[in-house]
Amino acid sequence: MSSKTKEKSFEPFRTIIIAGALALMFRSLLFEPFNIPSGSMIPTLKVGDYLFVSKFSYGYSRYSFPFGIVPFDGRVLASEPERGDVAVFRQPGNEDVAFIKRIVGLPGDDIQVKRGVLHINGTPVKREHDDVGTATDGFSVMKYDDYVETLPEGTSHSIREMSDAGSLDNTRVYSVPEGYYFMMGDNRDNSNDSRTSSVGLVPFENFIGKAQFLFFSHNGSARLWEIWKWPFAIRYSRLGDGIH
Repeated sequence: MSSKTKEKSFEPFRTIIIAGALALMFRSLLFEPFNIPSGSMIPTLKVGDYLFVSKFSYGYSRYSFPFGIVPFDGRVLASEPERGDVAVFRQPGNEDVAFIKRIVGLPGDDIQVKRGVLHINGTPVKREHDDVGTATDGFSVMKYDDYVETLPEGTSHSIREMSDAGSLDNTRVYSVPEGYYFMMGDNRDNSNDSRTSSVGLVPFENFIGKAQFLFFSHNGSARLWEIWKWPFAIRYSRLGDGIH
């Protein structure tokens, strides 16, 4: 077999290798897709939302790369997260699991929740009632209230409360040390976040990136094989939405 023939026979494999390397670089250095499997970020994010996470927003750690294939400690090209960012991170102590929550506490802050109201350094965070409705967990119908919460820096976002007397609505004071962040879900009564022992304070090293925008969303009414239902299951109004 001539060298040209050998080169042509290898061409498809070379194309696959190059394409795979480019995809890996894109996912590791620029944007990684992430889907929302639970309702912990309702009303901001819904189950069935698909979004892009920007890897470069906070710099890079071992968790920026698939399977931790580039093992190193700390972060390189780091940029500090801001309060109010929606961020994806690895669960402390169980780094195979990725969470998405909102940053509410920065290093040096004291964080507490009292009667459902977030307090930062002893000052209650302003919240204004926005909407009321009902939701079901498949067994019962529950009333909820939506609020617009405004953080000290002036950024606002929506949160949901089922009540102000739930198990996560009154907490101790959490002091956030250097290099750590306090994360909370916008669905305040249905979020496993820094208020719980299974998550706790999140080290900066565990951050994957900042949630930027939705590229797809569906309401779960169409199964994979029900092709004829797909057009009616897509939430067209959410496509391309930025995440705030």
